[in-house]
Amino acid sequence: MKWIKPTRDFGDICPMYIGKFNYDKNIESSLVKIYEVEILYLKIKIAALGTYEIKLNGKRISDHVLAPGWTEKRLQIQEYNLLDELHELLKEGDNFLTITVGRGWYRSPLAGWRDDSRLDPRLSMPPAIAVEIEGSNFSSIDWKVTESPVRFSELYDGEHYDARYEIDFENCVLEDIEECEIPSFELVPQEVGCEILEQDRLFPSKIIITPTGETVIDFGQNITGYVEFHVNGKSGDEVEISFAETLDKDGNFYTENYRSAKSKLYYICKDGEQSYKPKLTFFGFRYIRLDKFPTTPKPEDFTAIVIHSKMERTGWINSSNPLLNSFFENVIWGQKGNFLDIPTDCPQRDERLGWTGDAQVFIKTAAYNFDVRNFFNKWLKDLALAQLPNGLVPHVVPDCQKGEGGSAAWADAAVIIPWELYMIYGDPDILKQQWDSMEKWQNYITNHTEDQYLWTGGKHFGDWLSLELPPPTVPDIRRGATRHNFLATAFYANTTNLLIKAGKVIGKDVSEYETLYPKIVQAFGERFTDYRTQTEYILALHFDLVENPQEVADSLAEKIASDGYCLKTGFVGTPYILHVLSRYNHTALAYTLLLRDDYPSWLYPVTKGATTIWERWDSIKPDGSFQTANMNSFNHYAYGAVADWIYGVAGGISPLEPGFGKAKIEPHPDLRLGWLSTRIDIAVGSDSCYKPIISKWEYIDNQIRYDITTPVPAEIIIQGKTYDVSAGGYCFFSDV
Repeated sequence: MKWIKPTRDFGDICPMYIGKFNYDKNIESSLVKIYEVEILYLKIKIAALGTYEIKLNGKRISDHVLAPGWTEKRLQIQEYNLLDELHELLKEGDNFLTITVGRGWYRSPLAGWRDDSRLDPRLSMPPAIAVEIEGSNFSSIDWKVTESPVRFSELYDGEHYDARYEIDFENCVLEDIEECEIPSFELVPQEVGCEILEQDRLFPSKIIITPTGETVIDFGQNITGYVEFHVNGKSGDEVEISFAETLDKDGNFYTENYRSAKSKLYYICKDGEQSYKPKLTFFGFRYIRLDKFPTTPKPEDFTAIVIHSKMERTGWINSSNPLLNSFFENVIWGQKGNFLDIPTDCPQRDERLGWTGDAQVFIKTAAYNFDVRNFFNKWLKDLALAQLPNGLVPHVVPDCQKGEGGSAAWADAAVIIPWELYMIYGDPDILKQQWDSMEKWQNYITNHTEDQYLWTGGKHFGDWLSLELPPPTVPDIRRGATRHNFLATAFYANTTNLLIKAGKVIGKDVSEYETLYPKIVQAFGERFTDYRTQTEYILALHFDLVENPQEVADSLAEKIASDGYCLKTGFVGTPYILHVLSRYNHTALAYTLLLRDDYPSWLYPVTKGATTIWERWDSIKPDGSFQTANMNSFNHYAYGAVADWIYGVAGGISPLEPGFGKAKIEPHPDLRLGWLSTRIDIAVGSDSCYKPIISKWEYIDNQIRYDITTPVPAEIIIQGKTYDVSAGGYCFFSDV
């Protein structure tokens, strides 16, 4: 494919490439035959350096938004095949194919909080495109370029559109294009099933006049996407919209946590009725502020459009506790808001990066909630490409931090995520695809430690945002009090163990790792003879690194009690804490933590009006003030990882064999919850048809009723008694 670009620098203005061709319906010889029927067709392949919008005669030809997405060392090619719809889109004579290109992921100053971000060499790349077209009944295409009405578009700062510049194809000023060379990307087809699409449309819940007199529209839900508005304006009238996730404690619009991201939508009107929605960027928001609007705003003039990657919903949780139900909906919205071509940490501020640690802790919950096979298949390919030759895995993928990486629990995503995907979906191909990357990461640890059989040295994020704080002398208290060498060695053991299991599945020689693994476990036990934080207890237990696990688990339970029955864990310890407690006969304590609704807890944000998962336990403090604005996202899914415990332990649904070839269903009820219903849809049979596993329990009088449906053979365990069953529906009772 040949790359073309404008012959001059358009600056902030987004170029519109215009391909002119002539259509003659009387040319019959070039029609394609499908099932022996001659059909008019047009096939377009496109790659672009920046997000683009493609139209034929002014009408979009695809529902794929923010193409070509974000990839590492690769650039996706989208292919559009137009058949029957061509009769509506084409006209006799001249036709115009237009491609408007914004900065997108390839030319925006990503990671804007980095001092040197604006020196990123990507920013000097041209807004180039490469297009291949074939079809019937039309002449060759003559490409030109012009200034589009999109006067500015960037991921962090928003979009500026001037409707007065809308193109009159017959009379607009066209400029020449030229061929160009671009940095070396591998051009690859669009990853199957990974398109970003418009998914939901939300209407305003209310229009607010804030104490400072601002006009604010509340959509009732924190989302990722953009706003579509309708206005009856005059040429030159201005619309200016700001975006925010929350209001402050006085009810005023709050944007400080967006940091340097301006997140603005500007629009200049033409005459008459008109509607607009951004074309080349996105926002994270619940609220919009009308900084300028030429008419009195009405709720029906505004719609919030939710966008996320294509993925099928597969998990549901419902219970007698409204706060828990709201929390789970927040988990779902958090995943939808951050699964935007890559698993971002947050969708609103000047970051929006593919942090490996966030994805790793959330992977099991993510795969229960939605079918994420295609999504992670794409992202893991990028992880492998971003990995350095020595095996180091960057902190973020795609890597826009120039090779920074190697943190325990973050880089371990290279091994943990493929293994969890295999366990949930049962497809060994993901292990085959990622094996080299998995092995390289494990070997990196072995080759970069200060002490043999331990993982010491290096720079780690620790138990990020833990409430157990290190001494004041530690430069970054966000990394928690859990010893970094302790945490790193625990993950070293876990990664080695998973590599052994994965290698055996796909027929690899893992004898070297089988020899190494017990030495790591032994060295861990000899070096770390005590446990000082909740997370240290949790990791030692969850990764099977202690000789007396019940005794250690009892000590963890005592520590939690002495901590006021509060969570003290950060990003690393939180996903495992309830699993460890229930595994060692402390399920009642696990429920105490789950159902707690004052700070710090999972349900506390719900009491503060959260509609997604917060980055911090106290993003809004009990007194209504905010945590530090330089790191305080209100849509940050990591702490939502606890949902996999609700599915897998409270509801009791887990795969006994990879891919749920056989299921294990062992519910753990608790009277304080009253009833709980969990459902996971799994792919069954050669046609991979989705069918539900449902586990519901309810306290009725002095008994507990269990209603279980399984589409596959299952091992059902009720109050310690095991039933091996075939596919079907079952009802059990037990005494309270």
